[in-house]
Amino acid sequence: MKNLSIVLAALLSLAAFSANADVENAVKLQTKYKSFAKTANPEYGSPSAVDGKLFFNRKIKGANGKETSCSSCHTQNPANEGKHIVTGKKIAPLSPNVNAKRFADVDKVEEQFTKHCNEVIGADCTAAEKANYIAYLLTEKTPTAKK
Repeated sequence: MKNLSIVLAALLSLAAFSANADVENAVKLQTKYKSFAKTANPEYGSPSAVDGKLFFNRKIKGANGKETSCSSCHTQNPANEGKHIVTGKKIAPLSPNVNAKRFADVDKVEEQFTKHCNEVIGADCTAAEKANYIAYLLTEKTPTAKK
């Protein structure tokens, strides 16, 4: 029984470390985007969770005439599980505080930014938008209670 407790404690520690590592990756990526944003616009200050939330929820009319936003698939709370509006496929939470895998692969994050920014807003997101977006994701730590 003692050995089981030790193994369980080790696994829980590893899970906590993994989640922290992905939060750290998110912060590192945010810092990178902040640097790029300052290069593009020296007046850019710091990443803003408020601006990130506005960006996340901003409705954009697509070529098909329908309005979409990040929250269309990812819900109003990025700590929640989402659902693709076309395919119905479940989407793991965006918040690295909830989803230990979300920022594990920085190359995949870059790839997803390119793909989704072009799909939703019709162009690549700016470095400032990406930094603000990550700032917002980092603030969301608790999924909304299901009714």
